[in-house]
Amino acid sequence: MKLITFAIPSYNSEAYLQKCVDSLLKGGEEIEIIIVNDGSLDHTGIIADQYQEKYPTIVKAIHQENGGHGSGVNTGIKHATGLFYKVIDSDDWVDEDALHKFISQIKTHIKENIEIDMYLTNFVYEHIADDTHFVRSYADKFKTNEVTHWEDVKKFKYSETLLMHAITYRTKILQEHYMALPKHTFYVDNLFAYQSLPFTKNLYYIDIDFYRYLIGRDDQSINMTNIVRRYDQQIRVMREMLSRYDYQDIIKMDKGLRKYMFFCLSTVMIVTLMFTTAVNEKCRKEAMNSLWNDLKQSDYKMYLKLRYFHYPVIITILPWRLKGRVTTKGYLYFAKKIKLG
Repeated sequence: MKLITFAIPSYNSEAYLQKCVDSLLKGGEEIEIIIVNDGSLDHTGIIADQYQEKYPTIVKAIHQENGGHGSGVNTGIKHATGLFYKVIDSDDWVDEDALHKFISQIKTHIKENIEIDMYLTNFVYEHIADDTHFVRSYADKFKTNEVTHWEDVKKFKYSETLLMHAITYRTKILQEHYMALPKHTFYVDNLFAYQSLPFTKNLYYIDIDFYRYLIGRDDQSINMTNIVRRYDQQIRVMREMLSRYDYQDIIKMDKGLRKYMFFCLSTVMIVTLMFTTAVNEKCRKEAMNSLWNDLKQSDYKMYLKLRYFHYPVIITILPWRLKGRVTTKGYLYFAKKIKLG
């Protein structure tokens, strides 16, 4: 039985795919690696095929027309056979010691007949420019090495959401309840991390620096210039998240999960405001107003919750230009802290 399926959505990744795959191969026969070649124009597909030929019991190479990162994640879930499922971006990698500890913990839970719905681990921002690191730890939010539930989770800060890099879902949950991510859309990692949370009950946090997140490439979606330019993508993801569960759905959830779901939505809305208001353009104002108006019409209580009651109201009532300055300065402060670049 494969314990973990690692899916690697890959587009024009020939320069760094090998480092990613090689780090995962240290897990041996107990893991599955699915390389999704998303219509690459370079040698990514050839590299994927070479790995499949060399490691036929571990690596699967799947080739598809370009559909974007979300499409690669969807394909990985469809073909996954591992007990758990984790997405690894093609320019990232995992720590070998942490990988072995992670696998060992899964095996222990299987032996003890303990069913975990979601594992949480730390991830590390790896900076190209100066070879420095910033660890995103969740040790102050979850009990360590102990089965826990949402009511035990402590309050989050806006810079500490559960990102895709920290989450490993039980594959069965994704295959039974998963709603496909939209194609050709950036920032769907927020949607992936969010939408399956209501189907998790037993959580387990391992305080290991597992996922290594490369920071510093100019073409990265997380680059501030790119996020500001792609504000419409951020709005689309926000709309998708709001469409998954309405206010009435969320208030019926257990208290701890309910609190986190509202927190996650408000955090992504702040990011959406931040990068939409960063430039004073009519089209951006119209797009943001359309988002708020549509939410007001479709889910009035959620509208009130997000606009007036879940983060400082000043963010929403400031004039457009001042709002852009305030939110952008907030992001720059956070980016400087972890050196997002």
